[in-house]
Amino acid sequence: MGALVRSLAPADLADLARAKALLESPSLAIQLANAVGSPVEYLLTTKLPRAASGLVDRAARRAVEAGYKAATWTLGGDRTGTRASERMHKVAVVGSGAVGGFFGLPGLLVELPVTTATMLRSIADIARSEGESPTDVATRLACIEVLALGGSRRDDDGAETGYFATRAALAQQVSAVSGHLAQQVAAGGAPAVLRVIHAVASRFSIPVSQKALAQAAPFVGAASGAALNYVFISHFQKAARGHFIIRRLERAYGPALVRARYLALE
Repeated sequence: MGALVRSLAPADLADLARAKALLESPSLAIQLANAVGSPVEYLLTTKLPRAASGLVDRAARRAVEAGYKAATWTLGGDRTGTRASERMHKVAVVGSGAVGGFFGLPGLLVELPVTTATMLRSIADIARSEGESPTDVATRLACIEVLALGGSRRDDDGAETGYFATRAALAQQVSAVSGHLAQQVAAGGAPAVLRVIHAVASRFSIPVSQKALAQAAPFVGAASGAALNYVFISHFQKAARGHFIIRRLERAYGPALVRARYLALE
Protein backbone atom coordinates (compact mmCIF):
# COMPACT_ATOMS: atom_id res chain seq x y z
CA MET A 1 0.00 0.00 0.00
CA GLY A 2 2.85 2.39 0.86
CA ALA A 3 4.11 2.30 -2.77
CA LEU A 4 0.71 3.47 -4.08
CA VAL A 5 -0.25 6.09 -1.49
CA ARG A 6 1.34 9.53 -1.81
CA SER A 7 -0.23 11.18 1.24
CA LEU A 8 -1.77 10.35 4.59
CA ALA A 9 -5.47 10.68 5.29
CA PRO A 10 -6.22 13.90 7.25
CA ALA A 11 -6.96 12.00 10.49
CA ASP A 12 -3.73 10.02 10.18
CA LEU A 13 -1.74 13.17 9.41
CA ALA A 14 -3.20 14.69 12.59
CA ASP A 15 -2.11 11.57 14.51
CA LEU A 16 1.39 11.91 13.05
CA ALA A 17 1.55 15.55 14.15
CA ARG A 18 0.46 14.47 17.64
CA ALA A 19 3.14 11.76 17.67
CA LYS A 20 5.82 14.27 16.71
CA ALA A 21 4.70 16.67 19.44
CA LEU A 22 4.88 13.86 22.00
CA LEU A 23 8.30 12.65 20.85
CA GLU A 24 9.77 16.14 20.71
CA SER A 25 8.39 17.41 24.02
CA PRO A 26 10.84 19.12 26.42
CA SER A 27 13.77 16.93 27.40
CA LEU A 28 13.58 14.77 30.48
CA ALA A 29 16.39 16.76 32.11
CA ILE A 30 14.35 19.96 31.83
CA GLN A 31 11.28 18.26 33.27
CA LEU A 32 13.23 16.73 36.18
CA ALA A 33 14.88 20.04 36.96
CA ASN A 34 11.52 21.78 37.01
CA ALA A 35 10.14 19.10 39.34
CA VAL A 36 12.74 19.68 42.07
CA GLY A 37 13.82 23.23 41.31
CA SER A 38 17.36 22.34 40.23
CA PRO A 39 19.13 24.25 37.44
CA VAL A 40 18.84 22.41 34.14
CA GLU A 41 22.57 22.83 33.61
CA TYR A 42 23.18 20.77 36.75
CA LEU A 43 21.46 17.74 35.26
CA LEU A 44 22.95 18.25 31.80
CA THR A 45 26.57 18.94 32.68
CA THR A 46 27.17 17.37 36.10
CA LYS A 47 28.35 13.77 36.18
CA LEU A 48 27.86 11.21 38.89
CA PRO A 49 31.02 10.02 40.64
CA ARG A 50 32.62 7.16 38.72
CA ALA A 51 31.61 4.51 41.25
CA ALA A 52 28.02 5.76 41.36
CA SER A 53 27.89 5.97 37.56
CA GLY A 54 28.97 2.33 37.31
CA LEU A 55 26.24 1.33 39.75
CA VAL A 56 23.61 3.24 37.78
CA ASP A 57 24.75 1.70 34.47
CA ARG A 58 24.54 -1.83 35.89
CA ALA A 59 21.21 -1.11 37.54
CA ALA A 60 19.80 0.23 34.26
CA ARG A 61 20.90 -2.89 32.37
CA ARG A 62 19.43 -5.25 34.96
CA ALA A 63 16.23 -3.24 35.09
CA VAL A 64 15.76 -3.45 31.31
CA GLU A 65 16.53 -7.20 31.33
CA ALA A 66 14.02 -7.87 34.11
CA GLY A 67 11.43 -5.54 32.64
CA TYR A 68 11.62 -7.16 29.21
CA LYS A 69 10.76 -10.53 30.71
CA ALA A 70 8.08 -9.37 33.15
CA ALA A 71 6.29 -6.46 31.50
CA THR A 72 3.62 -8.40 29.58
CA TRP A 73 2.82 -11.16 32.09
CA THR A 74 -0.31 -9.55 33.52
CA LEU A 75 -1.78 -7.82 30.48
CA GLY A 76 -4.32 -10.57 29.90
CA GLY A 77 -3.92 -11.74 26.32
CA ASP A 78 -4.23 -10.03 22.96
CA ARG A 79 -7.16 -7.63 23.47
CA THR A 80 -5.65 -5.19 21.00
CA GLY A 81 -7.22 -1.75 20.74
CA THR A 82 -8.26 -1.58 24.39
CA ARG A 83 -7.66 1.70 26.18
CA ALA A 84 -4.35 1.92 28.05
CA SER A 85 -4.41 2.43 31.83
CA GLU A 86 -1.75 5.15 32.05
CA ARG A 87 -3.00 6.58 35.36
CA MET A 88 -2.82 3.22 37.15
CA HIS A 89 0.82 2.78 36.17
CA LYS A 90 1.61 6.36 37.24
CA VAL A 91 0.22 5.65 40.70
CA ALA A 92 2.40 2.54 41.07
CA VAL A 93 5.56 4.35 39.94
CA VAL A 94 4.87 7.37 42.16
CA GLY A 95 4.66 5.01 45.15
CA SER A 96 8.02 3.40 44.41
CA GLY A 97 9.50 6.86 43.82
CA ALA A 98 8.43 8.01 47.27
CA VAL A 99 10.37 5.13 48.81
CA GLY A 100 13.38 5.70 46.59
CA GLY A 101 13.41 9.43 47.22
CA PHE A 102 13.48 8.90 50.97
CA PHE A 103 16.75 6.92 50.69
CA GLY A 104 18.46 8.97 47.93
CA LEU A 105 20.79 7.21 45.49
CA PRO A 106 20.74 3.85 47.33
CA GLY A 107 16.97 3.98 47.19
CA LEU A 108 17.10 4.60 43.43
CA LEU A 109 19.09 1.41 42.88
CA VAL A 110 16.44 -0.56 44.78
CA GLU A 111 13.36 1.03 43.18
CA LEU A 112 14.68 1.28 39.60
CA PRO A 113 13.86 -2.34 38.59
CA VAL A 114 10.32 -1.92 39.95
CA THR A 115 9.90 1.44 38.23
CA THR A 116 11.29 0.14 34.92
CA ALA A 117 9.13 -3.01 34.92
CA THR A 118 6.04 -0.90 35.66
CA MET A 119 6.94 1.56 32.92
CA LEU A 120 7.47 -1.25 30.43
CA ARG A 121 4.12 -2.74 31.36
CA SER A 122 2.54 0.66 30.73
CA ILE A 123 4.41 0.92 27.42
CA ALA A 124 3.15 -2.53 26.40
CA ASP A 125 -0.37 -1.46 27.38
CA ILE A 126 -0.04 1.59 25.12
CA ALA A 127 1.27 -0.63 22.32
CA ARG A 128 -1.80 -2.84 22.68
CA SER A 129 -4.10 0.20 22.52
CA GLU A 130 -2.48 1.09 19.18
CA GLY A 131 -3.28 -2.33 17.73
CA GLU A 132 -0.18 -4.38 18.60
CA SER A 133 -0.01 -7.73 20.38
CA PRO A 134 2.15 -7.49 23.54
CA THR A 135 2.95 -11.21 23.23
CA ASP A 136 4.59 -10.69 19.83
CA VAL A 137 8.39 -10.58 20.00
CA ALA A 138 8.56 -7.60 17.62
CA THR A 139 6.16 -5.65 19.85
CA ARG A 140 8.12 -6.48 23.00
CA LEU A 141 11.31 -5.28 21.32
CA ALA A 142 9.52 -2.10 20.21
CA CYS A 143 8.51 -1.58 23.85
CA ILE A 144 12.08 -1.59 25.13
CA GLU A 145 13.07 0.66 22.22
CA VAL A 146 11.01 3.34 23.95
CA LEU A 147 13.48 3.33 26.85
CA ALA A 148 16.23 4.25 24.37
CA LEU A 149 14.36 7.44 23.44
CA GLY A 150 15.41 9.12 26.68
CA GLY A 151 19.03 9.84 25.77
CA SER A 152 21.72 9.85 23.09
CA ARG A 153 25.11 8.24 23.55
CA ARG A 154 28.39 10.14 23.26
CA ASP A 155 29.24 8.37 19.98
CA ASP A 156 26.02 9.51 18.28
CA ASP A 157 26.45 11.87 15.34
CA GLY A 158 25.14 15.23 16.54
CA ALA A 159 23.53 15.83 13.15
CA GLU A 160 21.65 12.56 13.35
CA THR A 161 19.86 12.54 16.67
CA GLY A 162 16.21 12.21 17.47
CA TYR A 163 13.51 9.61 17.09
CA PHE A 164 14.34 8.07 13.72
CA ALA A 165 18.09 8.18 14.37
CA THR A 166 17.62 6.22 17.60
CA ARG A 167 15.49 3.63 15.83
CA ALA A 168 18.08 3.33 13.06
CA ALA A 169 20.86 2.80 15.61
CA LEU A 170 18.95 -0.16 17.08
CA ALA A 171 17.54 -1.52 13.81
CA GLN A 172 20.25 -4.09 13.11
CA GLN A 173 19.98 -5.74 16.52
CA VAL A 174 16.17 -5.64 16.46
CA SER A 175 16.07 -7.23 13.00
CA ALA A 176 18.36 -10.02 14.15
CA VAL A 177 16.06 -10.85 17.03
CA SER A 178 12.86 -10.55 14.99
CA GLY A 179 14.23 -13.12 12.57
CA HIS A 180 14.62 -15.77 15.28
CA LEU A 181 11.32 -16.45 17.01
CA ALA A 182 12.41 -19.50 18.97
CA GLN A 183 11.20 -20.04 22.51
CA GLN A 184 14.54 -19.00 24.00
CA VAL A 185 14.23 -15.63 22.27
CA ALA A 186 10.76 -15.06 23.67
CA ALA A 187 12.15 -15.83 27.11
CA GLY A 188 14.73 -13.06 26.77
CA GLY A 189 17.79 -15.28 27.10
CA ALA A 190 19.11 -15.48 23.53
CA PRO A 191 22.33 -13.58 22.71
CA ALA A 192 20.52 -11.51 20.05
CA VAL A 193 17.95 -10.35 22.60
CA LEU A 194 20.66 -9.51 25.11
CA ARG A 195 22.46 -7.38 22.53
CA VAL A 196 19.31 -5.32 22.00
CA ILE A 197 18.76 -5.04 25.76
CA HIS A 198 22.34 -3.87 26.33
CA ALA A 199 22.10 -1.34 23.48
CA VAL A 200 18.87 0.03 24.96
CA ALA A 201 20.30 0.02 28.49
CA SER A 202 23.32 2.07 27.41
CA ARG A 203 20.92 4.82 26.35
CA PHE A 204 18.45 4.32 29.19
CA SER A 205 21.28 4.85 31.69
CA ILE A 206 21.48 8.51 30.58
CA PRO A 207 18.00 9.54 31.81
CA VAL A 208 18.48 7.28 34.83
CA SER A 209 21.69 9.19 35.66
CA GLN A 210 19.82 12.48 35.33
CA LYS A 211 17.14 11.13 37.65
CA ALA A 212 19.85 10.00 40.09
CA LEU A 213 21.41 13.48 40.12
CA ALA A 214 18.03 15.06 40.84
CA GLN A 215 17.22 12.45 43.47
CA ALA A 216 20.62 12.81 45.18
CA ALA A 217 20.06 16.50 45.92
CA PRO A 218 20.09 17.07 49.72
CA PHE A 219 16.58 18.53 49.82
CA VAL A 220 14.95 15.70 47.85
CA GLY A 221 12.86 13.48 50.08
CA ALA A 222 9.94 11.14 49.69
CA ALA A 223 7.61 13.77 48.21
CA SER A 224 10.14 14.94 45.63
CA GLY A 225 11.08 11.34 44.83
CA ALA A 226 7.44 10.67 44.02
CA ALA A 227 7.32 13.82 41.84
CA LEU A 228 10.46 12.73 39.99
CA ASN A 229 8.99 9.34 39.24
CA TYR A 230 5.77 10.95 38.01
CA VAL A 231 7.83 13.02 35.56
CA PHE A 232 9.89 9.95 34.62
CA ILE A 233 6.99 7.68 33.71
CA SER A 234 5.03 10.52 32.07
CA HIS A 235 7.97 11.19 29.76
CA PHE A 236 8.22 7.57 28.65
CA GLN A 237 4.45 7.17 28.32
CA LYS A 238 4.41 10.13 25.93
CA ALA A 239 7.33 8.65 24.00
CA ALA A 240 5.53 5.29 23.86
CA ARG A 241 2.32 6.84 22.54
CA GLY A 242 4.23 8.69 19.82
CA HIS A 243 6.30 5.59 18.96
CA PHE A 244 3.33 3.26 18.58
CA ILE A 245 1.24 5.81 16.67
CA ILE A 246 4.08 5.96 14.16
CA ARG A 247 4.35 2.17 14.01
CA ARG A 248 0.59 1.97 13.38
CA LEU A 249 0.88 4.47 10.53
CA GLU A 250 3.90 2.62 9.13
CA ARG A 251 1.85 -0.55 8.93
CA ALA A 252 -0.75 1.34 6.89
CA TYR A 253 1.43 3.53 4.67
CA GLY A 254 4.96 2.15 4.82
CA PRO A 255 7.95 3.50 6.82
CA ALA A 256 9.37 5.71 4.06
CA LEU A 257 6.24 7.81 3.57
CA VAL A 258 5.60 8.17 7.30
CA ARG A 259 9.18 9.28 7.92
CA ALA A 260 9.05 11.80 5.08
CA ARG A 261 5.78 13.30 6.33
CA TYR A 262 7.10 13.38 9.91
CA LEU A 263 10.22 15.31 8.88
CA ALA A 264 8.13 17.70 6.77
CA LEU A 265 5.89 18.66 9.71
CA GLU A 266 6.62 22.05 11.29
